[in-house]
Amino acid sequence: SAIIGVSVGHEKILELSGVGFRAKLNGNILNLQIGLSHDVSYQIPEGIKILIEKSTIIKISGIDKELVGKVTSEIKMLKPVEPYKGKGITERGQYVIRKEGKKK
Repeated sequence: SAIIGVSVGHEKILELSGVGFRAKLNGNILNLQIGLSHDVSYQIPEGIKILIEKSTIIKISGIDKELVGKVTSEIKMLKPVEPYKGKGITERGQYVIRKEGKKK
């Protein structure tokens, strides 16, 4: 895993799904608008590189696989996926369990 990390690198992709959800990068701070009354700022640790595609797709890459996974899970916990509408931060390819609403 360490050899692959140095030669190729590890990468995870997060997707923001929801109306008005977007991400911006200011230096080493990731600013997220995720449906709260305020913007959420996340300090990017050393050894992690973040690219933003479109403003709803976040690419997290780095040499250390454990650190990439830790950063990914910390960002996902800022807005967990909501089971009724599917809004929130998900990893690409992650299956979201959907629930049915109340029946009248």
